[in-house]
Amino acid sequence: MKRGGIDQLSGVVAIAASMVFASALAGCAPDSSPSPAPPTLTSSTPSPTADDQLAPRGPTVSATVERVVDGDTVRVVVDGQRDDISVRLIGIDTPETVFPGRPVECFGPEATAFAEQLLDGARVLLEFDPTQGETDRFDRTLAYVWVVDPGGQTTLFNLAAIAGGYAREAQYAAPYAWQPEFLAAEETARSQDIGQWSACETSP
Repeated sequence: MKRGGIDQLSGVVAIAASMVFASALAGCAPDSSPSPAPPTLTSSTPSPTADDQLAPRGPTVSATVERVVDGDTVRVVVDGQRDDISVRLIGIDTPETVFPGRPVECFGPEATAFAEQLLDGARVLLEFDPTQGETDRFDRTLAYVWVVDPGGQTTLFNLAAIAGGYAREAQYAAPYAWQPEFLAAEETARSQDIGQWSACETSP
């Protein structure tokens, strides 16, 4: 990944990171106890430091992004496997650019470009959330995607996309682990007219 992409990602999540810290102090953070990973994937869980408010809360696997489909869907190759899999990012929805029968939506190209710059070819961790199941109705693996920079630091892309106004928070099944942080990031982006919130006519 280009150095500039990492810098942009860090800048986008600065506001989101402060909100995560505030919600943690208020006792709003979801349960951090690890849950079993999908049985088809071998899981490993990193050890977050005391100062790291943004760290995976559930089991993870390492992977490499092979292709960005759009702002909320990527194809990855999991370490130790040969075939790539489609991953739908939990908790976000970006404007459509490739959905059959639908026109390209406002800010869709920008959301896809943001994902391509930060994820294409990147080393990532896929974090699983048992509240959402393993796959969606299109058989895409459901996960949060953490970008791993050259120094080994991780950044939650799902949250960065919301904080930058590229994605909306979206709950498709039961409430999910990172929902309080995602909702707070959307409220800030909306109130500050960031990204699609200023560029598009948006419904309440």
